[in-house]
Amino acid sequence: CLPANQERFANGKLVTVQFHPSAQVVMTAGHDRSVSLFQVKNFSLNPKIQSIYLESFPIYKAHFSMDGEQVIATGTHHSMFFVYDMMAGSIIPIPKVRGVEEKFLRNFELSPDGSFMLLIGTSGYLHLLSMKTKELISTMKVNGRCTASAFTPDSSKIYSYSKEGEVFIWDVRSRKCLHKFEDEGCLEGKCIAVSKNNQYVACGSSSGVVNLYTTDTCLKENRPKPVKAIMNLVTSATCVTFNPTTEILAVASRDTDEAVKLV
Repeated sequence: CLPANQERFANGKLVTVQFHPSAQVVMTAGHDRSVSLFQVKNFSLNPKIQSIYLESFPIYKAHFSMDGEQVIATGTHHSMFFVYDMMAGSIIPIPKVRGVEEKFLRNFELSPDGSFMLLIGTSGYLHLLSMKTKELISTMKVNGRCTASAFTPDSSKIYSYSKEGEVFIWDVRSRKCLHKFEDEGCLEGKCIAVSKNNQYVACGSSSGVVNLYTTDTCLKENRPKPVKAIMNLVTSATCVTFNPTTEILAVASRDTDEAVKLV
């Protein structure tokens, strides 16, 4: 296959590459302050649909909304974020979310049902926003610093992974902490993923170890035993993700070349 973004390579580091939820479109976004959309065709040319440029706003993360009508983009050093409405063709700045006192808003997750946006703040704060209005619903807090979070496939729970290696499980409706457990042998938590069939939770840490747990044990035990500890990475695990049928787990490290493993 030809490069997906061959009609417009980025001038800086790419931070996001994502397929549209329902169309044959791929999005790229990165430090060159742009979001680009390309049509993915039958291995011939991948024509560029459009690019938007966000002035003095190097992008930290971009994500399609679940209905595929918007792109949410956060910056590397900003407390605001942008919503790109693809239907209207408009770029909407969200200057400040009332009730959210954060110097920088970088990492976020969107709930699979399209209702919520979770902003991962500093000092362990997690801010739950309404996806419709982008207004604050509630704030939760983990002990220590939160490095990663993931919604369950039915959007009813959130798994939050702390830098100290603890995982907090939240009920989205009541915003109460249902349970917490320790990730075995973790020195510093980096990334977390829940499988689409809600059977497994994967936790990746700074040592490169990725622990795979069943969700049942995560909800009951304080120190659950991993079903498998994946030791193939030698540098920090910075990305874990399941394929849609929960048959493959991809584990990766951005700290070295070619550090992508499929389990």
